[in-house]
Amino acid sequence: MSTVERMTITMPAELAAVVRKTVEAGEYASTSEVIREALREWHRSRDEELRDLTALRAAIKAGFDSGQGIPAEDVFAELKARYAPQA
Repeated sequence: MSTVERMTITMPAELAAVVRKTVEAGEYASTSEVIREALREWHRSRDEELRDLTALRAAIKAGFDSGQGIPAEDVFAELKARYAPQA
């Protein structure tokens, strides 16, 4: 069984009203359940963002490690030469 820690939080009155109305509507048994679910979702979202950031950093590093790039002017000149006759 996990341990439970009691915390006191403050929030804007509008947000507190939304939490209370959600409980009163029967969607949750208590305000604590609403906050726990919100924190679980925040935690999942944060983990996903960290995974995405790690993958992006790895892709950027792979790009840097792949060697010298091609100057943009050369790429655009080749594209213009290739596709200008089709226009």
